[in-house]
Amino acid sequence: MKRFLLNTAAIAVFVVTIFPVYWMFLTAFKPTRDIQSETPTFWPADPTLDHFATAIGAPGFWTYWRNSLLVTVAAVLIALVVALLAAFAVTRMRWRGAGPFVVAVFAAQMAPWEALLVPVFIIARDTDLLDSLAMLTGVYFMITLPFTIVTLRGFLAAIPLELEEAAQVDGCSRPVAFRRVVFPLLAPGLMATSLFGFITAWNEFAFVNVLIIKDQDKRTLPAWLSSFRDVFGTDWGATMAAASLFALPALLLFLFLQRRVGTGMTAGAVKG
Repeated sequence: MKRFLLNTAAIAVFVVTIFPVYWMFLTAFKPTRDIQSETPTFWPADPTLDHFATAIGAPGFWTYWRNSLLVTVAAVLIALVVALLAAFAVTRMRWRGAGPFVVAVFAAQMAPWEALLVPVFIIARDTDLLDSLAMLTGVYFMITLPFTIVTLRGFLAAIPLELEEAAQVDGCSRPVAFRRVVFPLLAPGLMATSLFGFITAWNEFAFVNVLIIKDQDKRTLPAWLSSFRDVFGTDWGATMAAASLFALPALLLFLFLQRRVGTGMTAGAVKG
């Protein structure tokens, strides 16, 4: 009975969680007459791709898509490199400030990023970096870095130090031992952190509206999506198609990395 109740609760949570996403994709494929009908339908009787054509043909779609992909991938890659070095320093080296450094990283992870909107805006204004993709990339790097350090630290701590020492005994230098022995074992952790860092930066909405003011061609997809309804009025089909296209990259990346994500997040959460 206990297992039955737990499974029932899990199914209920799954349905409640997935239904809005399902309804978004469903509405994107519905003809306009079915969307505006008083009787809801839970499967498109006559699916159409017209709404996706409208969304893709909207002004600025491909420009904003390129901007989002550019700043997100750049921020995640830079965060992975910096976080890997920081995690290695904390877990493999002994130095006096290691403890306070980890505490500071955890504090940065728990801090609300919205509180930094005004300081970041002032810094960007005083350095002439408003309306700049470089500044936006730096902000996304700042947002994703603490989580990346925390996760990689836990995962790196789960890899026995004896593996590196054995490689060094066999003649490898420390950098070579790390590259050939430790780095391949870090693949699940790197994939997990890159996925969640990608989702965080891809979905970010507040900073792009604060930092990109005049040059609208430097905006990203979340900002474009927020004004999509104003452009198309009450065209809910096109709005849902645009939202589906926005969610698609993160969904495909998750499906591609799902086998590694569970292992990486578990190891990064409970080790170290």
